[in-house]
Amino acid sequence: MSNAAAAGKSDSTPDAFTPASVVAVVNTPHDPTDADADTPVVAVDADLDPATAADLRRLRDLSHLLDDSIRVPGTEFRVGIEPLIGLLPVVGDGVGLAVSAYVFAVATRTGVPRATLARVAFVLWLDAIVGSVPVLGDLFDAYWKANLRATRLLDARLADPASAAADRGYLRRVAVVAIALTLVVVAVLVALGWWLLTTLGVLG
Repeated sequence: MSNAAAAGKSDSTPDAFTPASVVAVVNTPHDPTDADADTPVVAVDADLDPATAADLRRLRDLSHLLDDSIRVPGTEFRVGIEPLIGLLPVVGDGVGLAVSAYVFAVATRTGVPRATLARVAFVLWLDAIVGSVPVLGDLFDAYWKANLRATRLLDARLADPASAAADRGYLRRVAVVAIALTLVVVAVLVALGWWLLTTLGVLG
């Protein structure tokens, strides 16, 4: 075995937020195409222009701070400061929207496929919608970890562009669920309207 190969095997696994560039994805899930917030990965930054690579490193650090910087005592669960910021009326939502805009802007500059951008947008959109609900939204933020989830998704796709096929399947599943929910809501509204008109005697 060559010295280079031996050195490669002795390298320690880098942390998900290590700012330096690495040459492979580490700690991949059983299905490496389906990265999420619980699956730390590190992407290759060498192919990015210096400004975008720097943005991505800052995004990793910011995501860690907002979503994963504090361990809940007595557990392995980690949270960040974003749920705490979210408790502030108006200000919390404003900060959340600004961070989401930054995450998406960096994602756009990395050049990942449109399907991956759409998945990042969905992750951030869902966080914004559910996160706007008082108290429940802050609990959802602590679980969903949108910034960390989006950042790790970008890292996974930059390290293995072919894995973006998983994003197309993910979006198809989301679309099916959205259509089903829409049909359920429409059916409920129609039933309520029918009941109301019948109760008022408009319909015999």
